[in-house]
Amino acid sequence: MGRIIAVTNQKGGVGKTTTAVNLAACLSACDRRALLIDLDPQANATTGSGVDKAALENSTCEVLLGDACAMDAIVPIEAGGYALMPAGPDLTVAEVRLLQEIGREMKLRTALESVSDMYDYLLIDCPPTINMLTLNALTAAQGVLIPIQCEYYALEGLSSLLETVRQIRNSVNPKIEIEGLLRTMFDPRNRLATEVSAQLLKHFGDKVYDTVIPRNVRLAEAPSYGVSVLIHDPRSRGSKAYMSLAKEVISRESPGVQAGAA
Repeated sequence: MGRIIAVTNQKGGVGKTTTAVNLAACLSACDRRALLIDLDPQANATTGSGVDKAALENSTCEVLLGDACAMDAIVPIEAGGYALMPAGPDLTVAEVRLLQEIGREMKLRTALESVSDMYDYLLIDCPPTINMLTLNALTAAQGVLIPIQCEYYALEGLSSLLETVRQIRNSVNPKIEIEGLLRTMFDPRNRLATEVSAQLLKHFGDKVYDTVIPRNVRLAEAPSYGVSVLIHDPRSRGSKAYMSLAKEVISRESPGVQAGAA
C-alpha cells in the first residue's frame, strides 16, 4: 500500500501546491510511482500539471460524491512521470454536498482504497483552509507534510494546524503523523527568516526537513508552462532542492534505501 501524504497549511502562499507538484515529479524521477491528488477548488495543481480543468470528464469532485471511482478520474502526466487526480471549480459543490452526508470525512479514504496499491506515494494537495476537503485529506493520510514560510505569522498558524491533526488522530485516524515541516521561499539574507528557521528546528527537531526550498524564479515560472520545475529547468536551484526533498522523503520512510538517479 502506498504512503498517503497530505500537503497542507491553512495559510496561503507558502508554496503548498508548488511542493505537491514538484515533489510528485521528483519522486517519479527517483523511480517511485507517484499519484498527485488535487483537492483544492482553485485546481492549481491541475493546471500546473498541464491539464485543462475545464475539459475534465471526471475529477476529485465526482470521486468524492461517489459518481466515479478513483481510477476513472486519474490521468497520466507523461512529462512529469506521475499520475494526477485532477480538480475543477465544481469541487466547491462537492464540499457543500458532503456536509449533508453520513461519514463525510471518510469519502476520500474509501475512494483511495482501490488505487493505493498502485502507487508508492499518494500526495494530496489541500486547500489553504481547514474545511471538509482538508478533513477528508487528513482522514485518508498517514503523513502530513507542512510547507512553511519562515515569516512572522508562520508559527501561529502552525499551532492551529497541529491541533487539528491531533484531533483527527484522536477521532478518526489514529495512524496520522507529522511527516515533516518544509521551509519554503527561504532567503538566507533575511534575518527574520533565519530566526524563524532556528525556532522551527528548536521546537520540532528532526521533524524539520534538512532540505530548504529557496526563492527561485524558475520555480515561479514553471506552473505557467504546465510543467514541474524539473522539466522547466532541471539545473535550477529550485529543481535541485525538490530533488533533494524527494530523496529525503524516501530515506525517512526506508532508511538506508538509495533513491534512483534523476
